[in-house]
Amino acid sequence: MDLRAFGLIAIVTVGFLAAPLGAEAQPPPKVPRLCLLAPYSASEWATRYNALLQGLRDLGHVDRRNITVDYLSADGQLDRFPALAGECLRLKADIIITPTTPGTLAAKKATSTIPIVMGATGDPVGTGLVASLARPGGNVTGPTELASGLSAKRLERLKEAVPAISRVIVLSNLGDAVAAPQVKEMENAARSLGLQLQIRDVRTADELAAAFDHAARVGAQGLLTTVETIFVTQRARVVELAARHRLPALYPNREFVDAGGLMSYGPNIASLYRGVAVYVDKILKGAKPSDLPVEQPTKFELVINLKAAKALGLELPTALLANADEVIE
Repeated sequence: MDLRAFGLIAIVTVGFLAAPLGAEAQPPPKVPRLCLLAPYSASEWATRYNALLQGLRDLGHVDRRNITVDYLSADGQLDRFPALAGECLRLKADIIITPTTPGTLAAKKATSTIPIVMGATGDPVGTGLVASLARPGGNVTGPTELASGLSAKRLERLKEAVPAISRVIVLSNLGDAVAAPQVKEMENAARSLGLQLQIRDVRTADELAAAFDHAARVGAQGLLTTVETIFVTQRARVVELAARHRLPALYPNREFVDAGGLMSYGPNIASLYRGVAVYVDKILKGAKPSDLPVEQPTKFELVINLKAAKALGLELPTALLANADEVIE
């Protein structure tokens, strides 16, 4: 064999073998890490969590494939959020997702650099999470579940459903920063509607039964809750107690109606959490939280459960039924 040919073959062979080795030496692309500070387990938060994951998938982000989602649950103990926020920092999260106001406050205190996307929280301006809706500033943004006038509108809807009512009990976790603005809005609306409100502070599930006993003592004829985590996660218990005390109730979202409640009026929760995924996608593509306006819901749904109305002996006005987005037989 010609030695020059042999040398050429050897060089080509070595080059061929070396190429994969060089490629293997390249570090793998970084997989973005999302840290979700949830108030409860994934099963208790399923509607929101599944909508978020689906929204991420629709945008090309699949958990355990090209992103990692760490689900950290406070298991109902909201005072655990500061420790969980610290865990997100230890995990080197690229984005922290916070479905509650207490979780967002804890995350904001823990870091001023990691982007924080709120998961449809309450009043981000009033609670100091952002400077304004249009220009959040800092490292926090995301959708809000509340819109101006929404709490008052719920009271109006309840009055429309039961025109004869004069006294309404409002269950509210007054320890949550988002409670006060909602209560104030309801109180202002109550005056114009000629209604008396009884505000009952409920901070734990163990206090629910006593709250309904109080409603009976003061002669409440209707029920509202403010938008807080405790009532969402305890919705089955709230709905059961309302039925037992024969209280017509209007709730913040359809999850309560799905649990057997009478009515709900509010934004579509699944849609809001798919919106959270949009914020995450924009930040992963380079957007800064400070430049992404906080979006308020613009479309609301009225859902009515006729079976629950029948159990209460309640005949709902035809006009209200006609305006409902969904009537469950």
